[in-house]
Amino acid sequence: MQPRALFRTVAFAEAVTWTLLLIGLFLKYVTQTTDLGVSIAGGIHGFVFLCYAATAAFTWINQRWTVRTGLLAICSAVIPYATIPMEKSLDRRGLLAGGWRLAAGGEKPRGFLEKAQAWVLRNPILAVVVTLVAVGAVFSFLLLMGPPGTWFS
Repeated sequence: MQPRALFRTVAFAEAVTWTLLLIGLFLKYVTQTTDLGVSIAGGIHGFVFLCYAATAAFTWINQRWTVRTGLLAICSAVIPYATIPMEKSLDRRGLLAGGWRLAAGGEKPRGFLEKAQAWVLRNPILAVVVTLVAVGAVFSFLLLMGPPGTWFS
């Protein structure tokens, strides 16, 4: 999967999980019928949010975005549905074009982040396993912490 397709897919998934979370919040706070929707959708949204942030950072390195563009891409996940216009803007400006420049046979990586990305692109199966374990660990920690509103109470 090329950078454009990966970023587009995860940006869309992040927006879909916002919908699920907003429906759950509506059921909990407006209709006051159940908080099950927030429990389920909140967890799914949190997981996809982390995946989106990781994908945005990975794409940022590959595409050599400016710091402003990279941070804006990551932060767009905080605002409901903002990942969609962010993706459209990046695509329109050609910032998602091309393939993985550090893949096998590609450019020589410079610096720690590019070397890490080159390793991921050259060892995709092992990288997916390591990433799933890492995201799962962060996700589990956040579940242990509870909803964000209770962290500092």
